[in-house]
Amino acid sequence: MDFTAIDFETANRSSASACSVGLVKVRDGRVVERDWWYIRPPAGHGGFLEWNTRIHGIEERDIETALVWREQLPDLVEFAGDDVLVAHNAGFDMAVIRAACEASFMPTPSYSYLCSLQVARRTYALESYRLPIAAMAAGFEDFRHHDAMGDAEACAAIVIHAGRRHGADGILDLAAITRARIGRIGSLLDVAVA
Repeated sequence: MDFTAIDFETANRSSASACSVGLVKVRDGRVVERDWWYIRPPAGHGGFLEWNTRIHGIEERDIETALVWREQLPDLVEFAGDDVLVAHNAGFDMAVIRAACEASFMPTPSYSYLCSLQVARRTYALESYRLPIAAMAAGFEDFRHHDAMGDAEACAAIVIHAGRRHGADGILDLAAITRARIGRIGSLLDVAVA
């Protein structure tokens, strides 16, 4: 069970407005590495909305000295390597990668991804599959929701637990067992980061 869990927080309604990222690397069903950082969104996408700040607590002053997306994408790609990316409601996080790359005039890196929300829906019988509730079902509690690192850790916990529960041999096997779609972003021709 090898993968990288990822979570973004955004400054506003623009998918390109990533202001922080959390990354959790899993090997053989165990967390082996974590990283987190602030991101200064691409030009034209950086204004903070009060609503977003109220949700995640990040303010414009927090990201003033952060590197911009273009400068940080290589670090994200290096951390994730060739892993399948896993995110809760993965469409949101993959849209952030696509939009931030587009706004930065860069190719989108090529990744396969799995949505832990889909996995949770086919693993647990819950009234809601929101991240805190699905994480609790996986035995992962007391994390700071809407903190990129906390959310990435919770996502990883869900997939690790679901993998064990289903007796999956790996991330692709878990996807097959739960009938969760493996999606793709980027192009096979766009694997290099400019």
